[in-house]
Amino acid sequence: MKKQLKELTIKDNFMFGAVMTMPENCKDFLEMVLQTKLSEVVVSKEKSMIYHPEYKGIRLDVYANDEERTHYNVEMQVSKKPALGRRSRYYQSQIDMELLVSGEEYEELPDTYVIFLCDFDPFGQKKYRYTFSSEYQECKESKLQDGRCTIFLSTHGENEDEVPKELVTFLRFVKAGLQESEQNFHDDYVEKLQRTIREIKRDREMEERFMILEEMLKDERKEGRIEGREEGRAEGARLSLCTILECKGRIPDMFRKQIETEQNLEVLRNWLVLAAKSDTMEAFLAEAESVKGRQCGQKE
Repeated sequence: MKKQLKELTIKDNFMFGAVMTMPENCKDFLEMVLQTKLSEVVVSKEKSMIYHPEYKGIRLDVYANDEERTHYNVEMQVSKKPALGRRSRYYQSQIDMELLVSGEEYEELPDTYVIFLCDFDPFGQKKYRYTFSSEYQECKESKLQDGRCTIFLSTHGENEDEVPKELVTFLRFVKAGLQESEQNFHDDYVEKLQRTIREIKRDREMEERFMILEEMLKDERKEGRIEGREEGRAEGARLSLCTILECKGRIPDMFRKQIETEQNLEVLRNWLVLAAKSDTMEAFLAEAESVKGRQCGQKE
């Protein structure tokens, strides 16, 4: 069932993005996670909470940078997705590429942090925080100093004695359900976030943005299901075609590659019909290209 804006907590992507695109909230969050003071944080609203076709969908990450030019990408993760490590690598690479395209030299690349806020334990070690940076395996004291750091925060940690108290309180707030999240956590930062969330829920413009985003997500999921069904049918047609043709002889490598890359379901179906009617591989190959040509011609 579709949620309404008033039912969201900070763990919902829209609310997290809306809260963290406010520079003071984002600054306090980064200071808490990194345990360092920042004089200023600039949040790129153009890259947060938008539909970005290059990334094949909705992006609700929070992009920011500070006075030292350090860049941050913060993302909420409510369900465990495969290859989180490679996902972080992709995000780090995206930041670097954008900077290089804008004219940065390699030696001028700033430090970058990718921070995943997970409502699960990503590594099963019951830690509130997992920090990764490149190091020299044969000598742990030596660091690569490539300026990259990836941090995973987990709402399912149990090592309270190893992390700051305010981080534990914040993560408990993130983990909480709707009613529990409105209780008193006796923490100034959490109280500020609660006030921000209440203001967002009263904002008619934010409600409209949320409704628009929900429609975009619904359309995206629908399109994905359609594409998935079409690709499933195409893959089934490719397998059937190869099975029939292999009974007639060896499929030439060049034509096998054509089968594997053909996206037009009608072409694949016509090849299937032709394969079933052809007595030999040679007879099939002699007609296959003309069948595809006729199909393409009809579409034009």
